[in-house]
Order: sequence, then structure tokens, then C-alpha cells
Amino acid sequence: MSRIYERVAYIGLGLIASSMIHAGRRAGLQGEIAGTARSAETRAIAREDGLCDIVAETPAEAVKDADLVVLCVPVGAMGRVAEEIGPHLKPGCTVTDVGSVKRAVIDAVAPHMPDGVHFIPAHPLAGTEHSGPRSGFAELFENRYTLIVPEGDVDPEALSRLEEFWVGLGANVEVMDPEHHDLVLMVTSHAPHLIAYTMVGVADDLRRVTDSEVIKYSAAGFRDFTRIAASDPTMWRDVFLNNKDATMEILGRFIEELMSLQRAIRKGDGELLFDYFTRTRAIRRGIIQAGQDTDAPDFGRGKGAKE
Repeated sequence: MSRIYERVAYIGLGLIASSMIHAGRRAGLQGEIAGTARSAETRAIAREDGLCDIVAETPAEAVKDADLVVLCVPVGAMGRVAEEIGPHLKPGCTVTDVGSVKRAVIDAVAPHMPDGVHFIPAHPLAGTEHSGPRSGFAELFENRYTLIVPEGDVDPEALSRLEEFWVGLGANVEVMDPEHHDLVLMVTSHAPHLIAYTMVGVADDLRRVTDSEVIKYSAAGFRDFTRIAASDPTMWRDVFLNNKDATMEILGRFIEELMSLQRAIRKGDGELLFDYFTRTRAIRRGIIQAGQDTDAPDFGRGKGAKE
């Protein structure tokens, strides 16, 4: 594909940013790449690895003359970073983000965007449990969805360019409104992470099961929980604190479902359990048929697995 942005600035250089850089370079989508990170160690690694053409000391320095600015910091830091870079943004540039929550990000970032700058939030539905500038790889977004979440009057050309950029990175792109995004992601991502953290915490607290037994006898389900629960704690703390309404709604529904299953088990209602498990099994088959996971025996954890 042809170059879409002459200069791109990445604020935050973790898994998503480094994967965007690798994928964008492979496809020739971006010219000069600037980047920065809060940690001096991360900036040093980025320089050593040649991850960016310019590794800036501050976000304000990184965004100078950028045509696209990508905010790849935790949701709770978005507002502070937006306030810092606002006065230094080039007129006509596009600012986007990769946060897992959209309503809170829009409310935090939009007030700091000057006239003539296009703020178009986005969320790539891709990731692994790894983090840091060396965790990224060019294939991360292939056949994964990126949701673009514009609000208000958005410049059509700026929106089209951002969509083209994400398609060039390998993603399937769809547009969604902020509130619906936050509810959908609470069901498909946020609540499963919270449940995984909780289940691993239960195992840790259950002193009748030793640490060695938890590790030695882990079945596939618990291994999947631990993989999910190994995700960046700062990111997930901010997700739940900034998506409270959807979190409480989905957790309430989850507790109701769990209590229903508890009653069925107590009463020996095998028919209800069988029907319930049959219905939920069909969802898994749908995910595989949609190409969003594999039914391989290693559950997608083999060499080259994206998640």
C-alpha cells in the first residue's frame, strides 16, 4: 500500500504501539516515526532497537509536525497526555488512541484538542499477555477487528485515512458509537478478564491447594485464566475504573447467571445444565467459524499464536 501519513507519533511504546510500528513499516504506510514513553528504560530500548526514527523525551516533543498521533498510554493517563500535547499539535493532524474504553477517553481527551485537529478514537481488538517495546510483532492485527469510534462532526477525509491505515495494518475495521462499544467490550473482553483475575485469586487464596499443585496440575481452563490474568495490571485497573456503569451492569447479569447454575447443581437439574452448556458451546463454534480463533488442540497457544 502507499504511504498514508508522512509522520506518525506514538505516545507510549508497548505491545500495541510497537506492533503498529512493525506492521506500518512492513506495509509502507508511515514515513518518519517518532515515539516516546514515560519510562527512561523503555525509551532506551526503543533507541537501541531502532524502533522509532526519533525517540523523544516528552510527548510534546514527539508530536511536533506529526500527521497522525496515536495515544498508546493507559486509559487513566489519556487526559493528562492530551493536555500536554494539545498546544503542540499540527493543524490538520489526526489524533487517535488504542484504549479499551471509549466514553471516558473521549471525555478526557476531546476538551484538549485544538480547533483544526481531528480526534478520532479507536480500539484494536488484538493483544497478548505480554507488554513492552519488544513484545510487538507485525502480524498482531491480521484478521482482527479495529473499532473506530468517532463522535460528533468528524472530517470524512480524516476518518477515511484512519480507516485505510488500520486496514493496511491488517485489521478488519468497523465503526461504533462510544456507549455501545463500552457495553460490547465489557461482555467480550473486560468481564472475562475480571473473572480470570478473580479465579486465579481464588486459587491463590485456597491454602488447601499448594502453589506447586496449582502449577503442576493446571488444566486447560485454568491455564487460560492465568494467561489472561497475566495482562498489564495498570491497563486493566484503568479500564474498570473508567467503565464503571458497564462493569456493574454485566457483573450483575453474570452473578444472576451464576446463581442460576448454582441452583441447578444443588437441585440436580441436569437438563438445565445440559441445555445451558449446549447453548454456550454454540458461541464458541461461531467464534471459530468467524476466523477469530482456532480449534487446534493447543487452543491457539502454539508457535505464532497471536493471543
